[in-house]
Amino acid sequence: MREAMLMVAQLMALAARTAPKGLGQDYVGVRILSGEELSRLADEMERFGKERGKVNFDRDADNVRRSDAVVLISLTENKPLGLNCGACGFSRCEDLQSHEGPEFPGPLCAWRLLDVGIALGSAVKTASLFNADNRIMYRVGTVARQMGLLQGPIVVGIPISATGKNIYFDRPVKS
Repeated sequence: MREAMLMVAQLMALAARTAPKGLGQDYVGVRILSGEELSRLADEMERFGKERGKVNFDRDADNVRRSDAVVLISLTENKPLGLNCGACGFSRCEDLQSHEGPEFPGPLCAWRLLDVGIALGSAVKTASLFNADNRIMYRVGTVARQMGLLQGPIVVGIPISATGKNIYFDRPVKS
């Protein structure tokens, strides 16, 4: 089963890589994690949540630990599209200056973020075509980015699993 799930992860990465992008410019990064990398990521997620007093990092770390693979998708560079549309909060693209926030920098070009969203949607659609349980998780990306597992101002993780019951839903939520 693990080999099949790694193939699904590869197909998800393919779907993300070939997803449509603004002006046909590729600022989307993709990486697959499996095996020992999942344990390291899960351990770091637990540590991050405890150190920062952030809820549900431990819960999501448990999901990562029980997964067959994680597909990471990132915005590799915050290079504005050049539309001067104001969606980022600035009138001109050349005025967009990001600064580091608690987990991610911002503001970012809205159109580049849409490219990441389309890549995420393409990846999870592909997982669902093969009946692989999955869930888009921001906490996975937060820690993967801090660990340097994938570069970019935004990283998002999609763990995948094949069990009798979807491990990513009906989870306890802390507030």
